[in-house]
Amino acid sequence: MNARARTAHRRGRDRKAEVVVPAPGRDRFGRADAPRVAVVGGGIAGLAAATLLAERGARVTLYEAQDTLGGRLAGHRTRLADGSVVTMSRGFHAFFRQYYNLRGLLRRTDPGLERLTPLPDYPLRHSGGLTDSFARVPRTPPFSALGFVALSPTFGWRDLAAMDARAALPLLDVRVPEVYARHDGVSAARFLERVRFPEAAHHLAFEVFSRSFFADPRELSAAELLLMFHIYFLGSAEGLLFDVPNDPFPQALWEPLGDYLRRHGTVVRTGTPVHGVRPHDGTGAEVRTDAGADRHDAAVLALDPGALREVVAASPGLGTAAWREDVAALRTAPPFLVSRLWLDRPVRADRAGFLGTSGYGGLDNVSVLERYEGEAARWAARHHGSVVELHAYAVDPGARRREVQDMLVDRLHQVYPETSRARVVDARHEWRADCPLFPVGSHHRRPGVRTPHPRITLAGDAIRCDLPVALMERAATTGFLAAGALLAAWGVRGQVLWTVPRAGRSAVLRALGALAGRRAHP
Repeated sequence: MNARARTAHRRGRDRKAEVVVPAPGRDRFGRADAPRVAVVGGGIAGLAAATLLAERGARVTLYEAQDTLGGRLAGHRTRLADGSVVTMSRGFHAFFRQYYNLRGLLRRTDPGLERLTPLPDYPLRHSGGLTDSFARVPRTPPFSALGFVALSPTFGWRDLAAMDARAALPLLDVRVPEVYARHDGVSAARFLERVRFPEAAHHLAFEVFSRSFFADPRELSAAELLLMFHIYFLGSAEGLLFDVPNDPFPQALWEPLGDYLRRHGTVVRTGTPVHGVRPHDGTGAEVRTDAGADRHDAAVLALDPGALREVVAASPGLGTAAWREDVAALRTAPPFLVSRLWLDRPVRADRAGFLGTSGYGGLDNVSVLERYEGEAARWAARHHGSVVELHAYAVDPGARRREVQDMLVDRLHQVYPETSRARVVDARHEWRADCPLFPVGSHHRRPGVRTPHPRITLAGDAIRCDLPVALMERAATTGFLAAGALLAAWGVRGQVLWTVPRAGRSAVLRALGALAGRRAHP
């Protein structure tokens, strides 16, 4: 075992996890030369950027349009019909063990990650009645794939033999950015058809991943699907093990991190939308808000696609014409719905904290929050009830919202029949459409961390990153990279990053996958 592998193993990581070392530099700024840096956006990407900059001694101002930090994982207080005050958010998010950089950010205020609690499984149920479990599947590839085949009721050895082996070989040699050059021109659905996966396993083992991007597999780039499979299944020995916060997002994660930033001198300006950014040639940027214009030596724009498009459109001097066109081309995924129901009786004791679903007419997963979240558990204990959450992704933009909400409750009754006898004490529904969409053929236009201005960088899960990261981990990683790019220009070191292996784990399987890629692209 080499030194890198020993370090990864000692820190509880996959021994083949890779380290990305920043450019050398001094540890931090001195008081006399500390620059003023604006970070626009208080989600995961912005928090990562602000944290690194503040730790290195920069004078950071964090602008967030909403009243709370957390971005798409923020939360807000609401009073239920029974008088209880609870926190509503977008709910269930899996903090996978291979989210090394996100977990590193959270360790700033929670070194032992004690505010995260593990869930024992990632069960996936099809409406036909079959359920796949990953609890007993080995974690290390290729045994993870073989174990899944051996244990799955939906994907057996005959199904494996019926697959198109040549079409499936690219799964064994996922590299970034090469995977985009090879597969960005094909949809996830088309790739699955080529592989000839059995329909049930198609829904359970793959469509669940594609819909994690809040997208229809017919629109999503196959490159993103292959990347997801590499991160969670064939490329990493962390497997599908994950944790969830043991209290609502604000209390467990973002309020402590906000306090940490303030202790490091950061000015946190929530409730402050940014309306424009004016670059000054090589000397910084001016950030415009309702209160006026603030001059900074540099800026990180850590915004979701819609907000980034709006800020760039309102900032005529920002970027080149080509770069502005690429930002304008960023797309937002279709709407999604999170419905949370407070029920007057408990669900069955054997119901999982999380259940992925397929074939239930729009219901993508069900969570029983009292299984892992303290606030929900306290409400359920007081009322002898349950707090159940339903997610629907990629909802038709023309659908009637009330009908979709009612449909999810009907599907819940199919999945967990005992809920049909429960009275809904109260309900909250969060409709959003602010997640990035990665359609077929779009990767070459996706903006990266660096912009045409050396003192302005981008961060977020919509931003191109040449590391095998996705979703929340892409947000955290690009946040650190965006801050690191600014720090490097000032001769200050950035953040040591970790990632799952940047290529397939087996040299033999990588060679087979590369051969398939060359045949497909002569």
